[in-house]
Amino acid sequence: MSISESDLADRVPLSFNQEFLCNFDTGGDDGPFGAAYNIVSGWRLTGPVDEATVRLALFDLVERHETLRTLIVNNGDERYQQIVPASMPELSILDLSDVVDRDLKVEQLLNDGEAGKHTARDLPLIRAVLGRFDASDSVLVFTAHHSAVDEWSLQLIMRDFAGFYQARITGTEADLPPVAQYREFTAKELAAADSPAVQKAQDYWRDKLAGTRLHATPTDHLRSAGLPKNTSWHRFLIDSSLTAPVHVVARETRCSPFMALLAAYKVLLHKQSGSSDIVVPTFTSGRNDARFHATVGSFFNYVPLRTDFTGATTFREVLVRVRATCLEAYKHDIPFGQIMAQAPELMASVMTDDHTVIAFQVVGSPFIADDTAGELKYTGVRRRVLSQAEGGDVPDGALFQLGVDPSGDLVGTLGFNSNLFDESTMTGMVDQLRDILATYVANPDAPLA
Repeated sequence: MSISESDLADRVPLSFNQEFLCNFDTGGDDGPFGAAYNIVSGWRLTGPVDEATVRLALFDLVERHETLRTLIVNNGDERYQQIVPASMPELSILDLSDVVDRDLKVEQLLNDGEAGKHTARDLPLIRAVLGRFDASDSVLVFTAHHSAVDEWSLQLIMRDFAGFYQARITGTEADLPPVAQYREFTAKELAAADSPAVQKAQDYWRDKLAGTRLHATPTDHLRSAGLPKNTSWHRFLIDSSLTAPVHVVARETRCSPFMALLAAYKVLLHKQSGSSDIVVPTFTSGRNDARFHATVGSFFNYVPLRTDFTGATTFREVLVRVRATCLEAYKHDIPFGQIMAQAPELMASVMTDDHTVIAFQVVGSPFIADDTAGELKYTGVRRRVLSQAEGGDVPDGALFQLGVDPSGDLVGTLGFNSNLFDESTMTGMVDQLRDILATYVANPDAPLA
């Protein structure tokens, strides 16, 4: 979509998250504003679907959420958002009536969405595919640019789309809550940048991260080798027999499953590196203000979690220290750019020719959006096991991501830059995590070898 000066609706300062992404912007079609920085969600639809109404509901969605029609301008020292009028998103309709394995086809459509090319300059920043298996069984896949949409937002997008779809079908107003726009979040965030609470948090991070660096993982290939870069995604399952002990030890220690899994991951890194003082980056929702819980946008915050478990003799002791690390970090959660200002050398370890960073995340939705819109029932696609050689971009390094499936299994994805890592290295890390879960999490008081 081409934008003329007369179309521009506004000029808005960038959020701290957007400023962080700008640090990785190359100005081309790679990086966080490039064509591969995509995020997807898939929904099985049961019941009749009217294609014309789907198109209108998509337009309503873009009209409701400004971030889906916002450009990020990064011209040297001048950076800002430009919000433009709503336009109709691209919708592809597929006849899938001859498909035998419908679940496999759904996964393939999700992979296709992640592998698609859609830069942050191609407004609106969301596209959809509607696949029709038969008159009462369909799949709807949303692909959005990750610079504008986070995991939380994907749930909101489906909820709001369903509300608009039902309203269009019935000729009524959509029954949706009022929504604050992302620009309002930006204004609030910038206004609080020098507040006493932020200053207190900055003091915490300066002390917490003093003298440390992010945990750096050796790469299989040097950056200087100049190999072509894409992001591959290895998907896997960890059986419920290994994950059930995670919930047991989490309850016993008043921890979340994330804390227990993070502790297991830190033990893995300890065994790889020999270090017991480990800083692992993860992501928080960045939505501490409930006013923005209904806002589609890129709120996620990059947070370094430092745990020194020197002297810990059991996994339970490691977990207790990880819990303390997490609770402190949540209490002092501020934008990563403000954290970096207090620890400017934090990332030096992962920006070398032969090392990089692997972020760790456990995905959990703020609410389950499975619901109905009139005669139409929608159910989220949560279990994905189909790997792909090229998908949504990880700007640098790798992302180790886990999610709990309703069956009790852990559904995992490991996205990695193929110019830095071989797939065998990544699958080896997954095998090592399984060993940690079986050896230590299931027996949390056994001695750490």
